[in-house]
Amino acid sequence: MSDAEHSGEFEPVDVFQTTEMDLRGGADDCYKCSTCDSECPVAAVDDEFPGPKFQGPEQWRLKRKGDHDIDDSVMSCSNCMRCDSACPSEVPLSQMHNTARGNYVEKGMEKLSREYIRNRILSNYGTLAWFGSKVPRLTNAVMGSSLVQKVNEKVMGITAEREFPEFAEQTFREWWEERGGNATSKKRAGEARGARGPPCPSDHASGPEAREEMERGDAQGQNDQKRVAYFHGCYSNYNTPEVGKAMVRVFESFGYEVLVPPQKCSGTPMFANGMLSDARRAAETNVDELSAAIDDGADIIASCTSCSLSLRQEYPELFDLEGIKDVSARTYEALEYLRIHEDLAGALEGNEIEPERFAYHAPCHARNQGLAGQAIELLDHVEGAEARDVGDSCSGISGTYGWKEEKYDVSMKIGAEMFHHMEDAQPDAGMTECPTCAMQMEHGTGYEIRHPLEVIDEALVD
Repeated sequence: MSDAEHSGEFEPVDVFQTTEMDLRGGADDCYKCSTCDSECPVAAVDDEFPGPKFQGPEQWRLKRKGDHDIDDSVMSCSNCMRCDSACPSEVPLSQMHNTARGNYVEKGMEKLSREYIRNRILSNYGTLAWFGSKVPRLTNAVMGSSLVQKVNEKVMGITAEREFPEFAEQTFREWWEERGGNATSKKRAGEARGARGPPCPSDHASGPEAREEMERGDAQGQNDQKRVAYFHGCYSNYNTPEVGKAMVRVFESFGYEVLVPPQKCSGTPMFANGMLSDARRAAETNVDELSAAIDDGADIIASCTSCSLSLRQEYPELFDLEGIKDVSARTYEALEYLRIHEDLAGALEGNEIEPERFAYHAPCHARNQGLAGQAIELLDHVEGAEARDVGDSCSGISGTYGWKEEKYDVSMKIGAEMFHHMEDAQPDAGMTECPTCAMQMEHGTGYEIRHPLEVIDEALVD
């Protein structure tokens, strides 16, 4: 038995290897209980989708027997990854699905087909957004045209039912540079450290965890620095820079120097569309830059739960790159990090915002990281904020999934339960950490959607 098996540590493998039979613990542990199928939001509304059990271990077994064809239904998986959390045997389902999609796209999809070209464009949203952000007003006018939307649907298969997200007139990175970049952040963090004093353990830490946090705090105090590197992702940079600004202000208020390293897309939309070569190129840049930030004493922070999940789980599952394990181990979702290393709840206690009721949706990728309830818990400490969880259903959009003409109706059927619970809550606004979930929430209900960081920024800093 390997050291990893003794310790219970996750050890990524190539589950669709064709030259040798891989007996990694997990894949052969599937005993067809169908728990994953019962938790799959696509299978719940699409009778033709065979479900994650077939997409994962059953296809893997066929692969071992010499059937080298991946079923095209793997492209109907939305990559919500709820099956990972559901499986009682810890079968690496999403790793199998990602690998299978990559195999299918590489060997079974015509590269000049409309589907491939459409999926490649959607997967590389960061490239599209870079161009669009250069002339945001013109881009917004063109992409908001009903005629252009109909042409996109007819020619590219991108649904005309959705409103294309508007580009901000100033990207987050432009704001960051105009503000003074790392030098300004270091100065503001130092001023905040002087005002707050040393950090204390989080309210949910005890025993060894508390001691580790105190030791970390002592070391930080001795070095007179606390650093995080912000992985903002594509959407917070180009579309919702206010989320990134809120993240910076909140962390600086706790005395953290924020670094903003060069970066590319996290790869989440690429994994979902089987574009693993694109994802690997992005990962190479990100791992290199984030490793350098770690060497400078920073932990990695993401405001998007899909980005943090990609860096933490999908990178080490799918790629073997120098530094990738350190990046995975040192990546956190933003509020998660503050709850671990600071008394965030205590800092919020007694602060207030203008009275507002929120309908909160926990993204699937937040649930997969054990972060589903933290926003509700934190806002309970803020006077004027009333947050209600709208249930554990999937929003249905799953990144690029709900933007495809042939998947739009399925996407909306999956989201119907969430829409109903939001309407029942009668909020002033919705709330979620995931930008595409926010699109779906707004699309299905008409409510304005906010990120928890924006509300916490309002309570702590504004």
